Amino acid sequence: MLSVRPSRIADIEDIMAVYSHAKNFMAECGNAGQWINGYPRRSLIESDIENGYSHVVMTEDGCLAGVFCLIIGPDPTYSVIDGAWLDDSAYGTIHRIASSGIEKGVADCCLAFCLSKIGNIRIDTHTDNVPMRRWILKSSFVFCGIIHTHDGSPRLAFQLKK
Repeated sequence: MLSVRPSRIADIEDIMAVYSHAKNFMAECGNAGQWINGYPRRSLIESDIENGYSHVVMTEDGCLAGVFCLIIGPDPTYSVIDGAWLDDSAYGTIHRIASSGIEKGVADCCLAFCLSKIGNIRIDTHTDNVPMRRWILKSSFVFCGIIHTHDGSPRLAFQLKK
């Protein structure tokens, strides 16, 4: 059984290893254009932890199986969309979700945790991230349109209302 807890600075090496694994997995699945040029940087992860956004998914035996950020409140990246959000009510955004590959169900555990905190979730992904797109649609997210990241890169944007 998987569980979620807030990330700690002591987790940083394990978290960075998860992101490294996820980058390799994405490249193997035809998505070499996402999470490039050192993203996500250690300094960003440290900031996520300090701000209380970062969470880890743990196995029963205490292994770090995944990591994600839940940011509740307006996300500037989502303020402009080529399309339309389902609504403008308060929402949380899942960012930087990644699995170590040691356990199945990390993304489902993340989503259940996020929905327990706020019943309106937004998420985005790169067009080439087929495994993430499959999971997003399987999880009943609705495609809302295209947003652009801070560097102008387009992302497919989705929303799920509980």
